[in-house]
Amino acid sequence: MKKRGVFLAVAMVLTFYSSMSFGSDKVLSMSTTTSTQASGLLDILLPAFTADTGIKVKVVAKGTGAAIRDGMDGNVDIIFVHARGREDKFVADGYGTKRYGVMHNDFVIAGPADDPAHVRKSSGINEALGAIAANKALFVSRGDDSGTHTKEQNLWAASGVKTAEVTKTIVKKGKKIEVTFTEPTDAADWYRSIGQGMGKTLTYADEKNGYALTDRGTYIKYKFGKTPPVDLVIVSEGAEALANPYGVIPVNPQKYPEVKYEYAKTFAEWLVSERGQKLIGEYRLIGKQLFYPDAIPQ
Repeated sequence: MKKRGVFLAVAMVLTFYSSMSFGSDKVLSMSTTTSTQASGLLDILLPAFTADTGIKVKVVAKGTGAAIRDGMDGNVDIIFVHARGREDKFVADGYGTKRYGVMHNDFVIAGPADDPAHVRKSSGINEALGAIAANKALFVSRGDDSGTHTKEQNLWAASGVKTAEVTKTIVKKGKKIEVTFTEPTDAADWYRSIGQGMGKTLTYADEKNGYALTDRGTYIKYKFGKTPPVDLVIVSEGAEALANPYGVIPVNPQKYPEVKYEYAKTFAEWLVSERGQKLIGEYRLIGKQLFYPDAIPQ
């Protein structure tokens, strides 16, 4: 009888610690663009997801290029980014299982209130960038291989402004990597590639009285939700080419068996569910909507 009691006690202890271990293991690692974190959106989404599923999400925020590389290296379970062409390639190359379209906002050109390059008079984004180049007005580029930087390169390439590919060395997590970028040619005296995130890029452009491409969410935060605010104003917006869709992609377990695919799939499906989409559509910063749901438009 005594032995049986000891056995039951040991079994209960083992069961307790086993359940603790399982609970602590319900953690999903996600690499995502800085805009989803800096906007405050994840502060709304992640606690709700954990409450619904019991799965916690460990976030690593960085530029989209670096986030995608995390997925390609199997360092995370899921990526949440905004560079559609690179996302599709990530899936096509077998690194991701499926892209789930989650939400969108848009990019804008922000610049000085006095608009020295007369960008406001432009009829579209191509003409806007052409005006900046023609006037040799300061343009500040993130230059960090992020989703915003990818969009900027595509815009310059389509603008009619003469461009060229340049290979630069950038530092990611203390490691130097070589990346090829598209930049305007003969622009050394007016084009600044600073290798920084969106917030620092806007701040630099503001201090130097320059222009910058930014996602609207980060602009709203730095214009209306920061003290002191940036003085930059929106000088070009609304073009179809400035659309900014976000997608979430679970890392492929066939390539990396150790990833927590079931957790990743659960999170992706939760984001595009009525619950996740409602939270995205209702999120406001300074009373302004930052993101618009794509799976269940509202």
